[in-house]
Amino acid sequence: MSFTPHGKHLIAGAWVGSDQTFASDPAHGPAHEFSVGTPALVDQACAAAEDAFASYGYSDAATRAAFLNAIADEIDARAQIITGIGTQETGLPEARLQGERGRTTGQLRLFAEHILKGDCLDRRHDPALPDRAPLPRPDLKLVQRPIGPVAVFGASNFPLAFSVAGGDTAAALAAGCPVVVKGHSAHPGTGEIVAEAIHAAIARTGMPAGVFSLIQGGKRDVGTALVQHPLIRAVGFTGSLAGGRALFDLCAARPEPIPFFGELGSVNPMFLLPEAIAARGAEIGAGWAGSLAMGAGQFCTNPGIAVVLPGADAFVAAAEAALRETAAQTMLTEGIAAAYRDGVARLAAHPQTSELLGAPCDGREAHPCLYRVAARDWLADHTLQEEVFGPLGLVVEAQDAAEMARIARSLQGQLTCTLHMEDGDTDHARSLVPLLERKAGRMLVNGFPTGVEVADSMVHGGPYPASTNFGATSVGTLSIRRFLRPVCYQNMPDALLPADY
Repeated sequence: MSFTPHGKHLIAGAWVGSDQTFASDPAHGPAHEFSVGTPALVDQACAAAEDAFASYGYSDAATRAAFLNAIADEIDARAQIITGIGTQETGLPEARLQGERGRTTGQLRLFAEHILKGDCLDRRHDPALPDRAPLPRPDLKLVQRPIGPVAVFGASNFPLAFSVAGGDTAAALAAGCPVVVKGHSAHPGTGEIVAEAIHAAIARTGMPAGVFSLIQGGKRDVGTALVQHPLIRAVGFTGSLAGGRALFDLCAARPEPIPFFGELGSVNPMFLLPEAIAARGAEIGAGWAGSLAMGAGQFCTNPGIAVVLPGADAFVAAAEAALRETAAQTMLTEGIAAAYRDGVARLAAHPQTSELLGAPCDGREAHPCLYRVAARDWLADHTLQEEVFGPLGLVVEAQDAAEMARIARSLQGQLTCTLHMEDGDTDHARSLVPLLERKAGRMLVNGFPTGVEVADSMVHGGPYPASTNFGATSVGTLSIRRFLRPVCYQNMPDALLPADY
């Protein structure tokens, strides 16, 4: 189904343009013109969000749940258009866009169901003890309350699930917080359609117009204006370490600092233990190749490093063979493809690495690459721990269990760490678990991390640099808590308590 975007921003219920435009850079199909965001538009959107908070922030869970479900319905009603322009802009296959749309709408509906239960509010009550000696106790009630307008930065690698109506937006709206989104320039047409769906849901459910705004494109001044706007109370971000760290520093430098919930990258190491290598090394190698190359390696949970012990030849050979048979895939943007080429070149030029599979990229078409390095050299050079965003794998060869443990201790913060093991590896695994659980938000056994379930128990975050807040998650119902804060009400009459208490 063909679609021609109007290329405007959605600011407080109105589609508005600006003096300048930028052209999209689709993987295939026609380019389109979009208005460039400005700090003035940011100011308008933030002011409207604050106005909307006066009512939306005090709405009950049923009202917000109906809004979330309406957004999901409106996105599904635009399914064909979203898939059509989404595949053009990103180069992702139709099946991937359809699956990601299902995840996006499913997440909205899950959050609607979750807030109706009230679990995220952490309601507590200590009744008054007027006769307690030596001092009486007042009546104390605690409940989590929304923090106010939230800024969300759309991600390049998930045009739906981590973008305009993705996890950060859904969590903030579920909490009762209006949202101002800075759309990603890699898929502005997709973002526009999703914003139209939210706009329709606002009208359908009678929400205040400023509860959601979308600002397209823009230079660094737009992002800076958004995170430094005095009415913004928190920021959600998924992207590069350099970009995320710059925004994090801006949030911290504000006269009134605010939390920055940034997901900044991860190499997601796998540790292969001896019994698992002996029993199913080739099977694990083939599975790793599939996970590594999935979506051209453009997942934040891409398992880029495999730590092995002597005897892993079958694993390495199977991974190499499977990657050689993997067809080239289109990367999301030319910038991502260029960064992938640079990362591969850095590993290829390293004096201690051995190339098993090279030839990284032909334009935006990415080929898998595979390298190996001794653990002692990996431990000696921090740059070998840095993420290469794309289908690149690095095999780190440890000499014994002690050296494998040193690798675990030296890791930076990760989104995930994985153990491949058999029953005979239990003692070895038991020695690694205390080391790895300090490094990651999610630990896996005998699986691959590409595939983040949206559920109550999911943690998608981790110690820095995987994310900027190790106590939070950007996926799962716990993510709503990022945009709430506890308030205690002492001797408060019921008539003055929040609607959800």
